[in-house]
Order: sequence, then structure tokens, then C-alpha cells
Amino acid sequence: MTAYDLFLAPFADFGFMRRALVACLCLGLGSGPIGVFLMLRRMSLMGDAMSHAVLPGAAIGYLVAGSLSLTAMGLGGLVAGLSVALLSGAVSRMTVLREDASFASFYLASLALGVLIVSLRGSNIDLLHVLFGTILAIDAPALYQIGAITSLTLLILAAIYRPLVAECFDPGFLRAVGGRGPVYHVLFLLLVVLNLVASFQALGTLMAVGLMMLPAAVAQLWSRSLAVMMMIATASAAASGYLGLIASYHLELASGPTIIMTAALFYAFSILFAPSGIARRFFPRPHLKG
Repeated sequence: MTAYDLFLAPFADFGFMRRALVACLCLGLGSGPIGVFLMLRRMSLMGDAMSHAVLPGAAIGYLVAGSLSLTAMGLGGLVAGLSVALLSGAVSRMTVLREDASFASFYLASLALGVLIVSLRGSNIDLLHVLFGTILAIDAPALYQIGAITSLTLLILAAIYRPLVAECFDPGFLRAVGGRGPVYHVLFLLLVVLNLVASFQALGTLMAVGLMMLPAAVAQLWSRSLAVMMMIATASAAASGYLGLIASYHLELASGPTIIMTAALFYAFSILFAPSGIARRFFPRPHLKG
């Protein structure tokens, strides 16, 4: 088998592989930087909870459309995800519950409700598609949606980058200079939900957060510069998508889980060999002597 057959032939021969690759590249561009900000804000597990929160809205979209319509399910997931995010924040401000506890409660209820809604009219195959995604079934309209979400994410991030960074590291300073911290927090939650909806169409609700958090964790192990971390996360997510699709094609594996496992292998390698990894702790570089 030549290098062309191994790395390029699947995309040259099959349109569904090309569409899946473009979807992965778009998801990497949008989800990578969002994952870095989630990690900096100590909201990694909240991102996972919000990925499951889109399920009931997607399930209602499925019932309304009568099929696996990505447009209807995406709109339903967006409404459900934003509702859970806003309700969780409201509950944490009006009760003694912390925001992570309210997110966990709403996420469990949303996951159970979504599975029940899908099971009312759908088959087990439909439920598997909702939970694990169908990245090889991405069509042109779904690809346009993912591309639009990625473009909107990059534009909004560019517009609110500086106040968002300030809100991450020193929210007290942002309040002191008259910054509207809650506004940027809501905008950031909107971007999280939008990218989870885009990932949901390709990877399902159970793995939608995979290309968001694993590349961000890889980036944090390799760099301490925010700009470099965002670039590493984007590159890692895109490489995971490409290599995962190649591996799933040649080994005849499910594409979505293979992509996430590829990202997990990048993460495992980084844990061992990154500057902040285990190897540097056990085998430190010798100090230079004058």
C-alpha cells in the first residue's frame, strides 16, 4: 500500500469522506479555542454537562421533523442548551447551590428526558445516531451549518477576546473598570452551546465535547501562552479528525469514536512527553554549569 492509498485515496475516491474531513476541520477551528477558554475558566465538566443538555431539544426536533433532520435537531438542541445554561445560572444565584451542582442536576434530567423522547417514536438505531452521531452521513446543508457556526464563533471570539481573557483571569478588575462581565459570560455560553450543536451533528451528544476538551488539555500540557494554546488545540483537533477518519476507513471502525480515541492518544502522548508531562518530572534536564 502506497502513501497515497493510505492517506489520500479515501478522500479522493469518496465524497462522504471529504465532507467528514471538512466537518472535522471546521469543528477543530471552532471548538479548539472554546475548549481552551472552558479549561481556563475551570468549566471543563460543565462543557460535558451542556453537551448532554442539547439532547431533549434535539429529540423534540426529531419528533417534529419526523426524521433525523439535522436542521430541526440543531435548532432544538440550541434552544435546549441555552435554556439549561441560563436556568442553571439562575438557580445558582437564587439558591445555595453552586453552578456546577445545578449544571449536573439539569444535565442528568436533560439526558433522561431526551432518551425518553427519542424512544417514544424512534428505533434503537435512531437513538444510537442521536447519542453517537453520524459523521459519515454529513450532507451539504449540515456542512454549511457547521461552517456557519465556526465562522460566527471566530468572529465573536475576535470581538470579545480581550474582555473575555480579563473575565477569565481577573473578573474583579473587569468590574472595576466598568466591564460587563455577565454579558461576556452569556456570550461565551452561547458560543459553547453553538459549537456543541455543531459537534452533536457529527459526533452525537455523548462525544460532542470530545474535540473541545481533549485538544484543549493537550494544548495546556505543551504551552502556557494563551495564543499558542489556542493554535495547538486547533491543530490537535484537526489532526485527530484527519487521522481518526483514516484509521476508521482502513480498520473498518466507527468513525466518531475513532476520532475521539485519536484525540485521546494525543492526550496520552502529551501526558508523557510534553514540557508539563510526566517524563520531564522523572527525567529533568540537567542545569547548565558556569
